[in-house]
Amino acid sequence: MTQNAVEVRGLRKQYGEVTAVDGLDLTIRQGEVFGLLGPNGAGKSTTVEILQGHRERDGGEVSVLGADPATGGRAWRSRVGIVWQDESAPAELTVRETVEHFARYYPAPRDPAEVIALVGLEQKRDQRVKGLSGGQRRRLDVALGVIGDPELLLLDEPTTGFDPAARRQFWDLIRLLAGEGTTIVLTTHYLEEAEALADRLAVIASGRVVAEGEPAELRTRFGTGATVEWTGADGTPQSIATETPTRTVAELMARFEGEIPGLRIGRPTLEDVYLRLTGQLVPTPTLQPEDAR
Repeated sequence: MTQNAVEVRGLRKQYGEVTAVDGLDLTIRQGEVFGLLGPNGAGKSTTVEILQGHRERDGGEVSVLGADPATGGRAWRSRVGIVWQDESAPAELTVRETVEHFARYYPAPRDPAEVIALVGLEQKRDQRVKGLSGGQRRRLDVALGVIGDPELLLLDEPTTGFDPAARRQFWDLIRLLAGEGTTIVLTTHYLEEAEALADRLAVIASGRVVAEGEPAELRTRFGTGATVEWTGADGTPQSIATETPTRTVAELMARFEGEIPGLRIGRPTLEDVYLRLTGQLVPTPTLQPEDAR
């Protein structure tokens, strides 16, 4: 257990007739950024809630920072930070008052002024929460998640509502925390975000882990083939999905007697792999080189 911040074996959670988590297994090492990917209803948020001790499980074994979240006391909870999907800050307080208030719940919090600056709210520190924009409120939620200087930070779709600049600033914050040794569990629908931040990923579908590994490893293991694109003799775009792109390019070179107009070779992206693993990839029609004369 000294090497792992989270260990989950056979986790199950049922809501009436609906199985939200169905025998899920996870191992998350100390100090890593771990991404949970999956469509809505796959069981990501329920899993995060169980890890935090906010929701009871129906079966399985769970250890978080060496303790069972179902029985973790106040001292254990102070070691775990969380950013929920829903806003949690009181509307009538200012940003500064809110962060300072939440800091009092922890035995060794970060400096409130430092945290406000980290999430990009320095210019809004005296603004009441009810006057913040949606993206600014989301930044405040992140501040409340990290104010306790947690050993483990659980982030449930934290950048929803962020503009591109705010999202990149958040990425910098996550890298800073990870560099300080914080273990981070991140759920997100942004595949670019997962690939930019996560050391390892788990793809969840129907309450189970269907694939796990480093982003590059997942692309290699589950990203089949390549797509070769070019411009046909009549000027129309052509493409072919192939397991042998080099051979396809050689055939096209022979056909065009040299340079291939508009040649482009695309490898499977993490998004392609994710859609395939979760059963959401819609096949696209392909052409054979001889069809594009």
